[in-house]
Amino acid sequence: QVQLVESGGGLVQPGGSLRLSCTASGITLDYYAIGWFRQAPGKEREGVSCISSSDDSTFYEDSVKGRFTISRDNAKNTVYLEMNSLKPEDTAVYYCTIGGIYWGQGTQVTVSS
Repeated sequence: QVQLVESGGGLVQPGGSLRLSCTASGITLDYYAIGWFRQAPGKEREGVSCISSSDDSTFYEDSVKGRFTISRDNAKNTVYLEMNSLKPEDTAVYYCTIGGIYWGQGTQVTVSS
């Protein structure tokens, strides 16, 4: 059974940092492109970043470019999202996904003073 578990969310002040983790069981992540999405209250889920399976090339949504970094640790079967210079508008539940088929339960990120 495939399971994705996100962790690392929390409450942080504007300008702060968090590192989200997405750890998989029942599947080997390095064979797949992995995406991070987020959903803020009252808004649609939006793509934030993704990392390819072939050459670890990365993609970032414009609003997070230069602030967020996606990476993977195949030995730990985990993908990370390092988030720096956080803004209140980054507040959302963050989800990782494999191809939009498998999703984690999400982790809450709240940026507030």
